Amino acid sequence: MKVVNLKQAILQAWKERWSDYQWAINMKKFFPKGATWDILNLADALLEQAMIGPSPNPLILSYLKYAISSQFDDFSRDLCVQALLDIMDMFCDRLSCHGKAEECIGLCRALLSALHWLLRCTAASAERLREGLEAGTPAAGEKQLAMCLQRLEKTLSSTKNRALLHIAKLEEASSWTAIEHSLLKLGEILANLSNPQLRSQAEQCGTLIRSIPTMLSVHAEQMHKTGFPTVHAVILLEGTMNLTGETQSLVEQLTMVKRMQHIPTPLFVLEIWKACFVGLIESPEGTEELKWTAFTFLKIPQVLVKLKKYSHGDKDFTEDVNCAFEFLLKLTPLLDKADQRCNCDCTNFLLQECGKQGLLSEASVNNLMAKRKADREHAPQQKSGENANIQPNIQLILRAEPTVTNILKTMDADHSKSPEGLLGVLGHMLSGKSLDLLLAAAAATGKLKSFARKFINLNEFTTYGSEESTKPASVRALLFDISFLMLCHVAQTYGSEVILSESRTGAEVPFFETWMQTCMPEEGKILNPDHPCFRPDSTKVESLVALLNNSSEMKLVQMKWHEACLSISAAILEILNAWENGVLAFESIQKITDNIKGKVCSLAVCAVAWLVAHVRMLGLDEREKSLQMIRQLAGPLFSENTLQFYNERVVIMNSILERMCADVLQQTATQIKFPSTGVDTMPYWNLLPPKRPIKEVLTDIFAKVLEKGWVDSRSIHIFDTLLHMGGVYWFCNNLIKELLKETRKEHTLRAVELLYSIFCLDMQQVTLVLLGHILPGLLTDSSKWHSLMDPPGTALAKLAVWCALSSYSSHKGQASTRQKKRHREDIEDYISLFPLDDVQPSKLMRLLSSNEDDANILSSPNRSMSSSLSASQLHTVNMRDPLNRVLANLFLLISSILGSRTAGPHTQFVQWFMEECVDCLEQGGRGSVLQFMPFTTVSELVKVSAMSSPKVVLAITDLSLPLGRQVAAKAIAAL
Repeated sequence: MKVVNLKQAILQAWKERWSDYQWAINMKKFFPKGATWDILNLADALLEQAMIGPSPNPLILSYLKYAISSQFDDFSRDLCVQALLDIMDMFCDRLSCHGKAEECIGLCRALLSALHWLLRCTAASAERLREGLEAGTPAAGEKQLAMCLQRLEKTLSSTKNRALLHIAKLEEASSWTAIEHSLLKLGEILANLSNPQLRSQAEQCGTLIRSIPTMLSVHAEQMHKTGFPTVHAVILLEGTMNLTGETQSLVEQLTMVKRMQHIPTPLFVLEIWKACFVGLIESPEGTEELKWTAFTFLKIPQVLVKLKKYSHGDKDFTEDVNCAFEFLLKLTPLLDKADQRCNCDCTNFLLQECGKQGLLSEASVNNLMAKRKADREHAPQQKSGENANIQPNIQLILRAEPTVTNILKTMDADHSKSPEGLLGVLGHMLSGKSLDLLLAAAAATGKLKSFARKFINLNEFTTYGSEESTKPASVRALLFDISFLMLCHVAQTYGSEVILSESRTGAEVPFFETWMQTCMPEEGKILNPDHPCFRPDSTKVESLVALLNNSSEMKLVQMKWHEACLSISAAILEILNAWENGVLAFESIQKITDNIKGKVCSLAVCAVAWLVAHVRMLGLDEREKSLQMIRQLAGPLFSENTLQFYNERVVIMNSILERMCADVLQQTATQIKFPSTGVDTMPYWNLLPPKRPIKEVLTDIFAKVLEKGWVDSRSIHIFDTLLHMGGVYWFCNNLIKELLKETRKEHTLRAVELLYSIFCLDMQQVTLVLLGHILPGLLTDSSKWHSLMDPPGTALAKLAVWCALSSYSSHKGQASTRQKKRHREDIEDYISLFPLDDVQPSKLMRLLSSNEDDANILSSPNRSMSSSLSASQLHTVNMRDPLNRVLANLFLLISSILGSRTAGPHTQFVQWFMEECVDCLEQGGRGSVLQFMPFTTVSELVKVSAMSSPKVVLAITDLSLPLGRQVAAKAIAAL
C-alpha cells in the first residue's frame, strides 16, 4: 500500500472529524488483518497534518493511540521509535481541546496511553543500554533512552498534563495500575545503570508520576509564624466550657484548623500545650481549676493519641511531640508561673502522661525531664509553709481517674444487699473537694454520663421502701438525698444534657430526669409555677403540709421521696398563702423550713426551685415573703438530730441553691447571703458591666481581644453571655462589621483567627447567619460593595470559608453541650427563606439519564435547566437541611455574580472565596462544600486569571462523578 492513501485518509478524517471508531474501521480497509504497516509513514503523515493547526488536534492523539495500541510494540526499530518520539515532542507541552466534553476525556485517556507507551519504550531503551554495555556497544541504547527521558520530562513537567493524567487515572484505574507496574520495572532496570545523569532524570520523572494521584493534597506550611491564636482559643473554649465534649469532636475541629491554616505539627502541639498552661494559670480557684487540671492532664493526652492516628506515621508524630516539648521548655516564665499556681512541677506530670500514652519515647521523657529540672533550679523559690503540705491538684486528679472506674463498679452491685456499704462510699465522695475531683476526672475521660446514669438508677431504687424499720429508712433517705444532690450538682456544673438518657420508646422516664426538665431552674430556662408538675394530688399535698407543720421532725419510714419532692411545691404555696394571710406566724415558718431541710436536703432544693419560678411572676411589692422563705431554706440548721453527712450535704445544697437563685436575684435586685465555702461557686457569673448597652460591650471586648492577639477564659464567657442576650444574628452581624472596619492586613488576619474561635461558641448557627444572611446582603447590595475591598474583603472571604468547612464537616454530628444548653431564637425557616425548586433535582436526573449526551448539558445554549446542577444533587444530598440549603444558594449567587457583566469588589470577593476554598480543601469531592457549586461555575471561574490553573479546576470539581471529570477535563483542556 502506498503512503499517499494513508495521507488521503488522514486528510479526509481531518475534514470530517472522524471518531476513533471511524478511524479504526477505515484502517481495516488500508491494512488487512495480519498486515504490517509502516509506523514511519504514519508518523510522517501525522506530522505533516499537525502543522495545519496552531496546536495539535485531539484526533491526532487518537490516531497515535490507535497506532500504538494496534501494532507498535517492537522497540528495536530505532527509526520508528524516533518518529513516534518526534510526534510526542511536538504535542506533549501544548495540548489543548475546545471540543465537546467527551473529546476532552478522550484526550485524557490518549495522554495516559501515550505515557504508558513512553514508559515501556524507556524501559526497553534502558534494557538495550544495559545489554549494550555488557556487549561493549552502548551508544544506540543510550541515545534512545535519553530521547525517551527527555519526552517524559517534557510531558510531566506540565501541570496541565499532570492534571489531565489525574482525570484519566480516575477514568481508567486499570491503566494507571499498568503505569505503576511499568514504573517499577523501569526503576529496577535503571538501578543497575552507572550513568548518574540518566538515573537522576528517570527518578525525577518517576517522582512526578507518583505525585499525580496526590497533586491536590500538597500545601505549604506556615513556618514563619510561631503563634496560632485560633488553636489557643479553641483549646481555651473547650477547657472552660466543654470538658464533657467528645474527644473525637475536638480532634476533628483541631485537625480542621491545622489544615485550614497549614500549621506545622510541632508548632500545632506546642500551641495546644501553651493554651493548657494559660488555662491552668488563669482558672478561678475551686471547681474551674479542677476542671482545667483534668482537661490538661487527662483529656489532652487522649486528644493527641487520636491526632497521632491522623498523622502520616507514628514515629514522625512522636518526634513532632518531642520537638513541641523542646519549644515549650524554652517558655520558662510560662512554666514557672504554672508550677507556682499548681504547687508542683507541671511539665514533669505532663511528660509522664505522654510517656504512658506512647506519645514520647522513654529516652525523650527522661531527657526533657532532666532539662526542666535543671531549669527549675534557677526559678524563683516558692513560699514554703502553708502550701508545703497541700497535695497538688494534678496528683489528686490523676489518682481520681482510676477511683472513678472503681466507683462505677461499686455502683453496679445490688443496692439492696449492702446499702450501708454503698452509703459509706458515697459519704466519702462528699467530703472536701472529693466530689468535684471525681466529677472532673469522669468528665475529662468521657465517663460522666455513665456516672450520672448510675446515680439516676440509685435514685430510682431509693424512692420508696415498704415494710422497713427506722435504720434502713434513714439509709434509704440518705441514698436518695445524696444521689439527688449529686445529680443536681452535675447538671449545674456540666450541663443537664449529661443527665438525660437516650430517647427510648415506651421506656419510663426516671423521676429525676422528669423533675430536672420541668422543675429545675437553669440559665435561660423559664419555668411556669402553675405547670402541672407543680400541682400533684391534693390529698398528698395536704398530708405533707400537715407533716411539715405539726411534726417535730420529718418522718422517714415508708416515705415516698419522689412524691414528697413533687408535692413540696404545692405545699409551699399553701404555707405561703397561710403566712401572707396571717394564719401562720414567722415562728411557724421557721419550724416548717427547718423540717424541710432538717433530714433530706433535696426537699429544700425542690421547694426553692418552685419559689424561684413563683417570684418571677410576682410584682415588686409581692415578693418579700417568698424571698424570705428562700433565705430560711438556704440558712444553716443548728440541730443535733440530723442524719449522717449532714454538713457535707448542706454544702452541696447551698451551692445548688445559689446557682438556682442567681438569675432571679439579679432581676429582682435582691441579695441573699448563702453560707460561704471559701470558694466562688459561680466565678464567671454577672460579668457584664451594669447600665451599659450590650453593643458597646461587644465592640469593646472585641477591640481588647484583637489588641492582645488572643482570647482569655473571661472574654470567652463574656462573648457567650452576649451571644445569649443579643441572639445569633445580632452577635455575628456586629462582629462582621468590626472586621470590615479594619484596614491593616495584619490586623484583619488576626481578627479572622480570633473571630473563627469566638464563633465556635455556636458555629452551626453563626454559619447559617453568615452564609445565609450577611454575605448575600453584602454581595447583592451595590452600596455595600466598597466594604468588600482588600484587606477586609479578603479576611471576610477567609472567615466565611473556614466557618462553612467547619460547620459542614461537623453538622451531621451531635451539637456540643454548650450549644444545646443555650436557649436561642429560631433564626428563620431556611426552606421558605431560600426557596429551591424541590422537584428540580429529579428533573435534572431524568435529563442526565436520557439519551442526550452529558456534554450537551454543558454546552447547551439554553442553560435554564442545567445552570444550577451541582454534584450535591447527583449525590442526592438532603436539600431540606438548613446548612445544605444555605450553601446551595450561596454558590448559586456566586455563579450568578461570575456570569454577570458587572465587575467590582463583589466579583473580587467571590474570587477570594473560591481561592480560600481551594487552599483549605485537600480534594474537591464528595463531602466538601464545593459539591454545592453548579458545574457551570467552573467555566466561568477559569476566565478569572488567578483561577485559571489546572490545580484549581481539579480542586473545585467533584472528580468522583463522571460528569465532574468531564467538566474538569473540558475546562483544563481549554486552558
